[in-house]
Amino acid sequence: MPRKSAAFLLYRLTGNGGVEVLIAHMGGPFWARKNERAWSIPKGEYADEDPLPAARREFAEEVGEPVLTGEILELGEVRQPSGKVITTFAAEGDFDLAGFASNTFEMEWPKGSGRVQEFPEVDRIEWTTPERAAELLVKGQVPIIARLRETLVAQGVLRA
Repeated sequence: MPRKSAAFLLYRLTGNGGVEVLIAHMGGPFWARKNERAWSIPKGEYADEDPLPAARREFAEEVGEPVLTGEILELGEVRQPSGKVITTFAAEGDFDLAGFASNTFEMEWPKGSGRVQEFPEVDRIEWTTPERAAELLVKGQVPIIARLRETLVAQGVLRA
């Protein structure tokens, strides 16, 4: 059975008929000096629960605020190169970047030093276009952005 993650992709419509998505730069020492392919959709692993509540919980943990939205879009599952399966939900909403506050994790750093340090799970978040998100996100999550766009076009929210 593959590991499972649940993700929540928040998007907002722009005044020029476009869309922006909220993405998160992964925290910790491995990602600190990286930008391209070092971003993620807010997500986390889950086991014995439904993916939607897990996605909502993980969003709140990673960005510091709960998802306050109306209609939820189901973007389906995407298998990552690692074999993990991400189930993603999306909704239109807004998020003030000033409210950002991520949970933290501890790890030995530098490795082998015996020093345990605390790091944010996410060190920053950003609103960006789907095109830029496709350049920044880890490669396995890029299809999720395409699915959001396809869904919004099918609903008549965006033009093809």
